[in-house]
Amino acid sequence: MDVYSTLTYDTLRFGEFEDFPETSDPVWILGKEFNALTEKEDIFSDVTSRLWLTYRKNFPPIGGTGPTSDTGWGCMLRCGQMILGEALICRHLGRDWRWVRGQPQKEEYISILNAFLDKKDSYYSLHQIAQMGVGEGKSIGQWYGPNTVAQVLKKLAVFDSWSRLAVHVAMDNTVVIEEIKRLCMPWLDYGGGACADPQGGMSEPNGCLEGACALAEEETALWKPLVLLIPLRLGLSDINEAYIETLKQCFQLPQSLGVIGGKPNSAHYFIGYVGEELIYLDPHTTQPAVEPGEDGQVPDDTYHCQHPPCRMHICQIDPSIAVGFFCRTEDDFDDWCARVRKLSHSRGGLPMFELADRQPSHFSCSVDVLNLAPDFFDSDRLERFFDSEDEEFEILSL
Repeated sequence: MDVYSTLTYDTLRFGEFEDFPETSDPVWILGKEFNALTEKEDIFSDVTSRLWLTYRKNFPPIGGTGPTSDTGWGCMLRCGQMILGEALICRHLGRDWRWVRGQPQKEEYISILNAFLDKKDSYYSLHQIAQMGVGEGKSIGQWYGPNTVAQVLKKLAVFDSWSRLAVHVAMDNTVVIEEIKRLCMPWLDYGGGACADPQGGMSEPNGCLEGACALAEEETALWKPLVLLIPLRLGLSDINEAYIETLKQCFQLPQSLGVIGGKPNSAHYFIGYVGEELIYLDPHTTQPAVEPGEDGQVPDDTYHCQHPPCRMHICQIDPSIAVGFFCRTEDDFDDWCARVRKLSHSRGGLPMFELADRQPSHFSCSVDVLNLAPDFFDSDRLERFFDSEDEEFEILSL
């Protein structure tokens, strides 16, 4: 039996945890740099402010007759919730927002928490993810890989009219700028090499995709905030050390949402690093399901990790991961592109993915298949490559 399934919230809260290291190495948390010697409280505050989604028990049966707990099988689903939860915080509250225990909750924060409550009518609940996963060939209670959960989150985001996110899952180790611009600004006409006026006219030709169009202020408001998820396999059974520096650099980008992945028998949500250690939130503790109070407030203590963050050596990470980024505006995306291209030309690491202006000719699927009609992508082909780590993970019975 997986030892994690026996842990409880009180065990974690009052158990002994390794304190954060006293080191002069910079600490990077989702695009923010900290000094471990002088800013330890700031580090803990930042980590605690991330949503911590863990195993839960005693929630309504999934599908009406299914499991009432995800202990032993839902860790990657919870990691998917955490990376999307970070995107929602950035979208509605801002990256610098901080959670303070007992402080009155903002309306936007309550709405974010409600989106993850364990019931069928929450946008990103375990129930929704598990049932949407059936369409991806995953039965309820089966372990997910990073690519599967990314594809499911992409489908669920379509129904979230409040957040109005554009979730793009970049396949084949390639991020295509044209695809993303079309997804986030569907009124643009790239076929003609110009910007389509939402009123039907045409503006001046746009010669550079990254520079985009010189749009009026009201037109730029039509950009849908982007959640970019990139499933990657950085080795066969172990991570190729040539990717380690590049992986660490991803946490330095201001658009970073972190990484979902793990190691055999467990999935984690990685939010940063210090030295050669990754910093992560661990979903492997079982807590009771939460219901909002009569006043609409959500008891939220168990949604924030209030102990020193977990760490593991970067070489221990399973090579199958998904990297996430959030771009609120087109300028944010253009800045991300510029930073990624700068990193790809620097020494000290092998690029993990390619950034292309337009769809490479070797792509076998159309843009529509990959990004605009999620019901029709070749899930079998994707599963074989990106979720092949399933053989390395122990599938626990309910």
